[in-house]
Amino acid sequence: MIQICCVGNRSTHLSTWVSADLKRRFAAAAARQGLSESALLKRLVEQLLTGAGEELTAGRPASVARDARVTVRLVPDDRLLLRERAAARGMPAASYVSTLVRSHLRSLAPLPDRELEVLRSAVTQLAAIGRNLNAMARTALAGETAAGPTQEHLRLMLRVSEAMRDHVKGLIHANVVSWEAGYAKTLD
Repeated sequence: MIQICCVGNRSTHLSTWVSADLKRRFAAAAARQGLSESALLKRLVEQLLTGAGEELTAGRPASVARDARVTVRLVPDDRLLLRERAAARGMPAASYVSTLVRSHLRSLAPLPDRELEVLRSAVTQLAAIGRNLNAMARTALAGETAAGPTQEHLRLMLRVSEAMRDHVKGLIHANVVSWEAGYAKTLD
């Protein structure tokens, strides 16, 4: 017997009668996976209807929503670490987990918004230095007698450029290491 009744606007109840032995084996399988019997049954129904059971949907492929959810059970210590590491990156825990999974599956080293903004700022500053150097070079090549940079100015621009390069390299290294180790290094 299959029984369906409404619990609310969004869900219904699905049940069936099985032998005592089958119920006992199903309960044991659910326990091995750390799930309730209800959660395991729900998972199996969803898998059937989105996977091998596509032929049940009248020839139409099952659509996969972009916001499809995955439930993960964590021990309390892992939940605490997750919240800490997500907060260190200025991200909600769910976004952090999603980013970690995506980066692992696609072999990426993602940059959170805060770190990406620092890199954009560095690129903007380097572009301004480059424009200034180009203007000075054009003036010098044209043979104009406009006051050009002194050796001290050139040394200063070189030091700024080298410091910026080293900072960006350090940021990239810290990003890669933090995704591997789990903790983000703070930006100064």
